[in-house]
Amino acid sequence: MNEEIQLQDISLGTEFEKYELKFKALADKKRLQIMNILTQKGAMCVCDLAPMMDMAQSKLSYHLKILLDANIITKETRGTWSYYELNQEELNHLLSPELCCIFKPTCC
Repeated sequence: MNEEIQLQDISLGTEFEKYELKFKALADKKRLQIMNILTQKGAMCVCDLAPMMDMAQSKLSYHLKILLDANIITKETRGTWSYYELNQEELNHLLSPELCCIFKPTCC
């Protein structure tokens, strides 16, 4: 007997993994606080953000890396400092209008 082998659509699996990474990055209170501060203040370096978060720079860098890997924030190097900013286009894509208002400088 010839049994047909069913092929799985792996393209959806890859897409799901991408969104899993993004939503895991959003599912943390500290990272949401970081995002809210970046919304209010704009681009910031770790040295200015750490005291506002009452967090060591190493711990803050850990959270920023997760947000960066998920494409939720962007990083720009200016001299020896790295400045982080929300990726508004990505947030608009991921979040409902109600949630976007929390992370936008102007309300919906």
